[in-house]
Order: sequence, then C-alpha cells, then structure tokens
Amino acid sequence: MTDRKNVAGLSRRQLLGAGAAAGALVSTSAWSRTANMSLPDAPVMESPLTQPPQAPSGGLPYNPVCTLNGWSLPFRMNGNVKEFHLVAEPVERELSDGTIAHLWGYNGQSPGPTIEAVEGERVRIFVTNRLPEHTSVHWHGVILPCGMDGVTGLTQPGIPAGKTFVYEFDLTKSGTHMYHPHGDEMVQMAMGMMGFFVIHPKDPNFMRVDRDYVFLLSAYDIDPGSYMPRVMEMTDFNLWAINSRVFPGVDPLVAAKGDRVRVRVGNLTMTNHPIHMHGYHFEVTGTDGGWVRPEARWPEVTIDIPVGGMRAYEFDAIHEGDWALHCHKSHHTMNAMGHDVPTFIGADKSNIARKIRLIQPEYMPMGTNGMADMAEMAMPIPDNTEPMMGGWGPFGSVEMGGMFTVMKVREGLAADDYSDPGWFDHPPGTVAYEWTGALPEVASTEGANTVPPQRAGSARRVD
Repeated sequence: MTDRKNVAGLSRRQLLGAGAAAGALVSTSAWSRTANMSLPDAPVMESPLTQPPQAPSGGLPYNPVCTLNGWSLPFRMNGNVKEFHLVAEPVERELSDGTIAHLWGYNGQSPGPTIEAVEGERVRIFVTNRLPEHTSVHWHGVILPCGMDGVTGLTQPGIPAGKTFVYEFDLTKSGTHMYHPHGDEMVQMAMGMMGFFVIHPKDPNFMRVDRDYVFLLSAYDIDPGSYMPRVMEMTDFNLWAINSRVFPGVDPLVAAKGDRVRVRVGNLTMTNHPIHMHGYHFEVTGTDGGWVRPEARWPEVTIDIPVGGMRAYEFDAIHEGDWALHCHKSHHTMNAMGHDVPTFIGADKSNIARKIRLIQPEYMPMGTNGMADMAEMAMPIPDNTEPMMGGWGPFGSVEMGGMFTVMKVREGLAADDYSDPGWFDHPPGTVAYEWTGALPEVASTEGANTVPPQRAGSARRVD
C-alpha cells in the first residue's frame, strides 16, 4: 500500500470551487469545517492478494473484517469525525496470475477498498474523481440524509472530472452495505466500480465472530487477448469473479478449527448467484437490511445472493479440510467460455482430425468424451486470458474457474494467521479410492414407471 499525498492535485481555490459545486452534498457549516483542511491521504493498494485485517487506529473499537483479495481503507480522526478519501480512477486489476483487466475502480483497485466504521460514528468521505466523466457514490443500503444518497441529477450534481466532493453523515444502524456510482451507472458498474461498506455494531461483543470475511461478486465480458470489458453486455458474460479475481487466482478463506466464522457476500452482477459451501450447514444471520434475529435464522448449505443484495452466513469451523466454496451455476465456475462451441460428445472426429493434421500437425480433437481433457492439457491460449477451467490441487486438476475458492479449516492456527496453510493432509482411510474387489449386483430399471418403495429387509424386484 502506498500513500498518495494531494491526490486531487487541486489548489485551495479549486477546492473551494469544488465545495461550492457540492452544495447538495454537505451543509455550509460542514464545508466551513473542512475547506481549510488538507485532504486525508488516499492510499493505493498495489497487491491483489488478501490483506489481513488491521485493528482500528482510532474512533470506536470494532472487530475488523477481512476482504478476500482486497483491503480496508485507512482513515483519520478529525475530532469526532472519521474521515476517508476515495479516488475514482482507471485501474489495472490482475484477474489471475498474468491476466489483466483495464477497469475503473477506487484507490488503485476494483473493487474498491472496504470502508469500516461503527454505529453511532459520524463519517466524512472525500471522493475525488479521476475518471474522464462525472461520477457519484451511492451508499447502498445505508440510512442517511437524502442529499447524501449519491444519485446524480436527483440528489446531487455529478462530481465532475478532476473535482472532489464530500459526503458526511451519521451511521445510525450497523450492517453490511455496498457503495457504487449512481451516475452513468450501467457503464461505471460494468467497468468495476463498487466496494463494501461495513458498519460495525456499537457493542463489539454483539454478533462477535473470530473471523469475518467479505467479498463482492462481479462479472465481465472480456474477449480473450483483450483488456477492456464490453460495457453493453447484459447477459452473455465470460468471466465470473469473486472480488474481481477468477479461480485459480482467488485466495482461500482460512479459519482455525473451533473458530466462529462469518462470510458476507454482496452481488452487483446482473444475475443471482447460489453460493454453496461444502462440508458445513450454516446459518443465515444477515442481509443488507440488517441482522436476522436468532429465532428467524434458517439453516442452509446454499444461499442465493440476489442482484443488488447481500447475505451473511455463519458457522462453527469444526470440520477440518479444504472445502469448496462456489457459485452453483456451473457456467459461473468457468473462465473465458466460448458460448458458441457445439457439443461433440459421442462424435467420431477421427476422419476430420486426419485431414486437419495435414495442415496443422499439432491438432488435437477434443470434446468427444467431455471437456475434462481441456483442463489437463496445457494447450496454447491467447495472451491475457485464462483457460476455461483449471487450477491444480493435490490430486490433479480441480477443473474449475470463475467464482470458485476454498474454505481451509486447520487445527492450531493463530488468531491473526490468514496465510494459505497449503493442502489438507487427510487422515489415513478418509480419501475415496479405487475399488478392485467384487462389485455388488447393480439394480436398474429400463422403464419410466415409478418403482414403489420397499420395506427394509425385503427383496426389491425391478422389471
């Protein structure tokens, strides 16, 4: 992380001009308190890796979250006001090792940094616009004055390129929220402009957990070999991302055995995502509307995250292992998919393969037995793209991509250890294995009629 002093590049006169333009955002008295102050630093995060949570440096106490493949925005205290500085700007985001997307984001990354504050605090958020067009910031789900809601043309003028506006409001309710533009929203959100806003409870022991993860779901249509998303795409995306990273570039979530773990998932794509975690039954404990009361929680293994929504779930990490966590829409766990490829399962391609090899000797026919061989063979692909599925585990190719990661639970991890512990060492006799003995008789049916259930111990006849 680097500090960027005077990131706005504005003179005192320009700052005062920006303040006049921001009349709908901040009252005259509030602006008079800030006009003569320097802007807070606008740090930039250069690493795409998960940054361990940092204890708060001031303000009310809270238990910080861990943003998967992300970070939390530092702040400064100005009296009793917590001040942040967001910079909306073009960014380069590494989607996975060696694959870069040219996006728009905040403070050097997309998604932007997580903002963390506490119920009852007053926040002052400076937003500097380094984009080529105006923007705004909508604080999705946050209870605040209407003039701070960030809807260009309705509640404020757009923030012009090169200007800085101020949002200032009291945090009246704890919860998990998001921020994103509400100016040229279709383009700016398609370019990656979004982030998390976590408002912690005033009582640090309320809803306390040992590890608290947050991440956003996003989707892009980026042609293989290119860098820029197609912002006009509405349905046919080819990269499905967790915090703008695609597997195998998504870091694992890590917990110590016995930890109480919370996972908060926000969705700013154009479709819902059923997020499934292996190995556990969990409780849904929060939405972007607030915490779910204990008597109203429900058990799940898959929770659907609606468009524009957030869901939080919790579990006790009692089962050690490497547990898959992914969207259960199967094409959302693939990368750079060609949606026009025909199905060749069962086709005899030997004749056409011989003819093609006369021109291209290295040609390998694929798809006649399924698509798994695409993950196992290192085939040449265009620059700046990802194989459709891949990632290697201790037993071979994981054959996944996109919205896929791993929940790693280990005995004896230190409370502040968020590093990847490596692959799980399975106890003897607990891994599926090849059977070489005699097989039991296989029951089958050729008909389409319902087969009545049989009482235990009775023979079943299948016609």
